[in-house]
Amino acid sequence: MHHLIAGSLIAAAVLFNGTVNNHTYENTTAVVKKKGWVSLFDGKTTKGWHSYGKTTAGEAWKVTDGALYLDASKKDKADWQSKTGGDLVTDGEYENFHLKLDWKISKNGNSGVIFWVQDDPSKYKYVWNTGPEMQVLDNDGHPDGKINKHRAGNLYDLIAGKEGVVKAVGEWNTAEIISNKGKLDFILNGVTVVSTTYGDDNWRQMIAGSKFKNMPDFAKVFKGHIALQDHGGDVWFRNIMIKQL
Repeated sequence: MHHLIAGSLIAAAVLFNGTVNNHTYENTTAVVKKKGWVSLFDGKTTKGWHSYGKTTAGEAWKVTDGALYLDASKKDKADWQSKTGGDLVTDGEYENFHLKLDWKISKNGNSGVIFWVQDDPSKYKYVWNTGPEMQVLDNDGHPDGKINKHRAGNLYDLIAGKEGVVKAVGEWNTAEIISNKGKLDFILNGVTVVSTTYGDDNWRQMIAGSKFKNMPDFAKVFKGHIALQDHGGDVWFRNIMIKQL
């Protein structure tokens, strides 16, 4: 796990309801008190992240107003990802963790938070060949919003989860993923929307009935990298924090 240098705690002050006002981070005290929480995003740079298959973050991933922003304006019509973005992956990998972040999606947008990613482009073309996903979506504007198990907050293509929690397009949502010793929980805006076990017969049966059934290494290793998906639409992330459990 990547650890913050003590002197950089101020840069991590966006934890837990932290807001950004004129690029000044608040709630520094909250960061210090929440023992074990580590910032994965300094609010200023893409340090600690790289685009999948690359050594650095693609140019389409920018930092604006204290948020990581995918500018997907440059995109081939035939491609579903931006030209210079790609899925953004943590340099570190994590096992038994509590991840917390804020996301905001563009109109008709699609993205996701993918975890347990095996960072090996020589074997896996995409991060979702190995890592399951918490869906990020404009439910009303994107076609996936009409598909069961593909809506915002769902464990993508595996579990539909609780409805009525996601906020409108352009508003910030707070998402949490807790992966801990065979138990997986998704929390969206303070509400548990998905709760399941993993690595057991039920988990294997869910995968066998999903679009991932022919991906032999999908969700088999419960330690890996975290990825923010480039699905060809603008998306924003901020307050990205993790705690090892």
